[in-house]
Amino acid sequence: MFEFLDGFLIYVGPFLGLLTAVVFVHEMGHFLVARLFGVPVEIFSVGFGRALVSWRDRAGTIWKIGWLPLGGYVKFLGDEDAASVKRSEAGPAAPAGVTMFHDQPLYSRAAVVAAGPFANFLFAIFLLAVTFATVGQPFTPPVVDKVFDNTAASSAGILNGDRIVNIGGQSIQRFEELQVIISNNPDIELEVVVERDGYESTLMVTPGAREFEDRFGNKRRIGFLGVSRGGSEFVRHGPVLAVWYATRETYNFTVMTLRNVWEMIARERPADELRGVLGIAQMSGQAAQMGFESWLRLTVLISISLGLINLFPIPILDGGHLVFYAFEMILRRPISERIQEFSFRIGLVLVITLMLFGLWNDLVHLKVFEQINRVFS
Repeated sequence: MFEFLDGFLIYVGPFLGLLTAVVFVHEMGHFLVARLFGVPVEIFSVGFGRALVSWRDRAGTIWKIGWLPLGGYVKFLGDEDAASVKRSEAGPAAPAGVTMFHDQPLYSRAAVVAAGPFANFLFAIFLLAVTFATVGQPFTPPVVDKVFDNTAASSAGILNGDRIVNIGGQSIQRFEELQVIISNNPDIELEVVVERDGYESTLMVTPGAREFEDRFGNKRRIGFLGVSRGGSEFVRHGPVLAVWYATRETYNFTVMTLRNVWEMIARERPADELRGVLGIAQMSGQAAQMGFESWLRLTVLISISLGLINLFPIPILDGGHLVFYAFEMILRRPISERIQEFSFRIGLVLVITLMLFGLWNDLVHLKVFEQINRVFS
């Protein structure tokens, strides 16, 4: 059997748990705000395809779990399909006193659409806040304990005792934040602001690159600065500070993700870093083996990523709908159904293309083609 299938069950459970959680939260955001505005919801689905389990609530909404657990959707009364395309032919009329989704005011439609990604960000903040208030947050002051010779740090002029206050436009409060930024930017020049003897200086540093192999044998290139830190500890925060630090960490990861995506588009970063469903399944299984906290942190990252991706201005995604609403606000009339339908088709092609590209990267990373070649050679 192929090596990438070894321990299949170990990966499937954590992956389905992670994906189901973030998809459910996303769709629940749409659902709750739709209910707030009185929009009838026909279907709430986690997964696609034929329902494995389904039931109808008192409001008439069908709740179901599809056999293909790779997403989900909320279908409103008056929708053509799961992408919330307006039904072109006459369908069931809305109950008396109820306004269907596409007949709602612009602000309520925008709120319903934006609620899904917003729920993912809130979910990430909630999980991080609970972790910081119970287990604690890793905390090390961003002060350089030692600079190693012949490294990016020594070449940039960083000295022992320097406090890193900003790097790449992101303020730094913990050494752990510096590590994340450096590891994600090998061979990419960054602006670093250091505090030395009470004064701030701006330096330019290009992290080196080295190959890192984790406990599961996965290899990847990470950035290397060439400094060491002092002692670290886990600091437990009260509710208010826990939410503050959780929000800050969510914001930092969002900014870093957007920067990475732009660098891929600008070809400053290799596009093979984009992972697909197999890659996420692999990471979730490995995180679960490392402990619940690691799996929970991956869930946070995937929730943020899902919320962010859905805000991209691609037709068929939430961000695409919001772009249409922005044009509607400017033009004082909705975009024509023909243009919307054509745009949704283009968006569907783009999304499928990205998914296939991510799957291709997964197959390469997991060395599936090498295994196939061994079988038939």
